[in-house]
Amino acid sequence: MEPYTISVPDEKLTSLAQKLSSTTFPDELDDAGWDYGAPLADVKRLVKHWQENYDWRKQEAEINKLPNYRTKIQVDGFETLDIHFVYQKSDIEGAIPLLFVHGWPGSFLEVTKILPQLTQGGTDVPAFHVVAPSLPNFGFSSGTKKKGFKLPQYAETCHKLMLSLGYPKFVTQGGDWGTMITRIMGLLYPTSVLASHINMIRGSAPTLTSHPILYLQHLLTPYNPRERAGFARTAWFQQEGSGYRITQGTKPQTLGYSLASSPVGLLAWIYEKLHDWTDEYPWTEDEILTWVSVYLFSTAGPAASLRIYYEAAHDQEMGRARTEGWIGGVKLGVAHFARELSVVPKSWGRTMGPVVWESEWESGGHFAAWERPDALVGDLRGMFGRRGGAEAVVKEIRKARARL
Repeated sequence: MEPYTISVPDEKLTSLAQKLSSTTFPDELDDAGWDYGAPLADVKRLVKHWQENYDWRKQEAEINKLPNYRTKIQVDGFETLDIHFVYQKSDIEGAIPLLFVHGWPGSFLEVTKILPQLTQGGTDVPAFHVVAPSLPNFGFSSGTKKKGFKLPQYAETCHKLMLSLGYPKFVTQGGDWGTMITRIMGLLYPTSVLASHINMIRGSAPTLTSHPILYLQHLLTPYNPRERAGFARTAWFQQEGSGYRITQGTKPQTLGYSLASSPVGLLAWIYEKLHDWTDEYPWTEDEILTWVSVYLFSTAGPAASLRIYYEAAHDQEMGRARTEGWIGGVKLGVAHFARELSVVPKSWGRTMGPVVWESEWESGGHFAAWERPDALVGDLRGMFGRRGGAEAVVKEIRKARARL
């Protein structure tokens, strides 16, 4: 691996300015609000800020203060990829390696709010060596030009990255695609991935044949107010908020032309999700534009990040559905956030694997590490700390490292 400095070419910034100045905005219905998508006034305000006040070079300099690295990873059957990652080692003796995996439309930036706390520890809570990659086809990692780069290939990339850093055993945290990728990693590499914490829970109701004890508990326990509100949130997402997933999962190339050509189109596409998927998080204009810029200036281009939806949707063996079922052998921690896109009862989450840590949070949405870094850090410290459900994992990793 080698240190990596993000440096977007000047010509890309010049092209951005030219495109912003020649934007043609659509009209809008009276009193449309958010019902039809990102409001025209909001998008115009953000574009104006982009043109007049936003400073990518300033944001780039802040990102480059992070310990950024790049390394080459050979994925079986595919070309060698350049993988960008943030790698913050802890100075605390006995720290354990943690792989943090982002999703769409997030990025490695999501780890930045939890990085300082996770690298610290004490007697009762472990510190972590944190590894946060840009997934292939995302951010400042390169992308593949071959079809069939599915969830197992993303899992393989992350696994090989951790091995290359000298971590044959480690733990993971993920939301969105990070949940699914780390789940597949646990399925494929159970001797390496000893425990996973996830904040997007997509379990199903327990059945008599698959989980008889859970089924009886579920049958006898009425849904509480949180769970009823969760069903309403889930129904909203499925009926009103998931059209993007169908498009990206079926015709990503067609959408890709618009996102690659129009910075405003990319902004509106992502901004809608940042608004709808969070729990009234007070996004600043600079935050929004930096998240969008990571896609706009990404190594593989913004269209590449859509293809994971197609590949996962067309994989009947290791696709999305497999990540929602039982995966044994890997201790599981689950964090239920009130405004996640899928909010299920606790009993449903327990059908996904051997749950050793559960938490419920009254606030917070899809981007937990960004919206509620305090909650996520608390979860990881609780799960892996003294008397936590995965305390034994910490001891196993430390013993394994002592033998190296």
